[in-house]
Amino acid sequence: MERKSCTLIVILILVPMLLTASSKIRIYRAYIGNDMPEWKATMDEMETQKNNDPAYLAELVNYQYGYIGYCLGVDDDDAAKTYLYRAEKNLEQLEQLGFSSATINAYRSAFFGYKIGLSPIKAPFLGPKSIKAAEQSIQADPENPLGYVQLGHAEFHMPALFGGSKTKAIEYFQKAEKLMEQNPETWITQNWNYLNLMALIGQSFEALNKYEEAKSYYSKALKAEPGFKWVKDKLLPNLDKNLKNE
Repeated sequence: MERKSCTLIVILILVPMLLTASSKIRIYRAYIGNDMPEWKATMDEMETQKNNDPAYLAELVNYQYGYIGYCLGVDDDDAAKTYLYRAEKNLEQLEQLGFSSATINAYRSAFFGYKIGLSPIKAPFLGPKSIKAAEQSIQADPENPLGYVQLGHAEFHMPALFGGSKTKAIEYFQKAEKLMEQNPETWITQNWNYLNLMALIGQSFEALNKYEEAKSYYSKALKAEPGFKWVKDKLLPNLDKNLKNE
């Protein structure tokens, strides 16, 4: 009986780990292949199978965070609202489980930003909350790159009239880049967040008409993952057109 109990405990520990590993690979492949239906299917499966395992929930929130950003980018506000609601519920559960406050606050910052995207009129109220949450993330753990990513987003999207700076955005993004590269097994190996950050830095340089710097980051993304379709098929070709027109 004791041996059976030990076996059951091992299974209960391993199953969430195996599900998380499998989902990470599926999400990564969906991201580099621009296969958002597969991304959505993976998330939805994880949502139905979720439990109180903090690592599993953290992965799910990360994928929901990425998908909401995609939905806003293609103007699918209804889907963005649906997954934002789910993500916030999962984040609450993570917080109750005592998960990393740095990670919690980074996602909270992002979700405030998404609410601004859904309703720009709320920017004066939610913008400061988003920035404060990102700062709290960094204060809780200066080695966690997610807080710097969110400060970069805040600077990038804030109008210059209200103090936004794409130059500052790049500084925050590059700080996150450095931290990710110091911990490659967590942040680079089959991790969509790193590739997305490379694209974000490239886009930030493009917004400043610094095309050569942008190209260096798009090239860096493709060096890390040659099959990254968004950069290979869209961002880099569009940049090359701008370079030719200079």
